[in-house]
Amino acid sequence: MSPIETSSTTEATTASPDSSKQTVICVFCGASPGHNPVHLEVARSLGKVLHEGNIKLIYGGGSAGLMGEVARTVVSLSGRDAVLGIIPKALLEYEREQSGISPDPELFGNLEIVGSMHARKDMMTAEVMKGGPGSGFIALSGGYGSLEELMEMTTWNTLGIHDKGIVALNVDGYFDGLMEWKKTAVEAGFLGKKNEHVLVEAKDAEGAVKALKEYKLSEGRLKLDWSEK
Repeated sequence: MSPIETSSTTEATTASPDSSKQTVICVFCGASPGHNPVHLEVARSLGKVLHEGNIKLIYGGGSAGLMGEVARTVVSLSGRDAVLGIIPKALLEYEREQSGISPDPELFGNLEIVGSMHARKDMMTAEVMKGGPGSGFIALSGGYGSLEELMEMTTWNTLGIHDKGIVALNVDGYFDGLMEWKKTAVEAGFLGKKNEHVLVEAKDAEGAVKALKEYKLSEGRLKLDWSEK
């Protein structure tokens, strides 16, 4: 799906953050807990930091793994309306088949069911765009899907489609390879030096949220017109 199909996304590109609006952070992460318990611990820590900052959580809508842990933590502290999960119908049905139950909004927050992975990402982005200062995207550890979401949001920022920060929360060295790839891409001439820090790194939950608050747009970021005019 092309980003220009979403007017809410493109309109937000030029809008200044409204300090009266609640901060909204979308978290990309795995539906598995990982082998090292530190991944779940950081997911819980992030949930607590979001609660303390009165920040709304947008996430992938699953109840398992890191997804479920961060959502459950925020709901337990801030209530179900502090969380919006967005999940494609096919994945929801798969989760029901695996567990025999559906995600409980009283445990995991409000749930929006969409028709496709593209629609999910589109809605996630639109929700973040409506947020106040410090809104953006944080990636915890995950698989192909989490990495794809992280990199697409990074690409969209570079192209001027949105102006929100993107942070890789690097737990137990999980994103070390990605951080090293950025340096390699710059050295090889495939990534402009001015765009190296469109995607920034944090080592803990507090640092990730702080990085979004202090996020600076890249000098190399393109200012393209993505409207349908």
